[in-house]
Amino acid sequence: MTINLKEVDGIKILPKHKASCHCGAVEIELDLPDGLIDVRRCDCSMCRRRGAIAASVPLSGIHILKGSGALKLYQFNTMTAKHYFCSHCGIYTHHQRRSNPTQYGFNVACLEGINPLKIEGIPTYDGVNHPADRK
Repeated sequence: MTINLKEVDGIKILPKHKASCHCGAVEIELDLPDGLIDVRRCDCSMCRRRGAIAASVPLSGIHILKGSGALKLYQFNTMTAKHYFCSHCGIYTHHQRRSNPTQYGFNVACLEGINPLKIEGIPTYDGVNHPADRK
């Protein structure tokens, strides 16, 4: 099941929607002409711990407006996925996906005006049994 959304709890997803970390050091603009695409959770060891709800954009769909120097990179296991977080407040903002390196997953909770806890029926991606780990 794939969830795509044009609005969350009555708030429209803008074609160019701003997002930020908790402290505001990092500000991002996302290209979301079709709203939130492929909204999901993941149960890999990293995503389980951060509990984020993510949606997808192509690599060209994220523009760092402020705070690129505040972003820190974290990688683990195969070192394929690139997880970015604010070095000041620790909030995960986005990651380049391992499952599809041509996409970023971004933290829906960072979107201005959007409460991801209002989204029902979010599917969980099986990151524990990742396709790249199968031999």
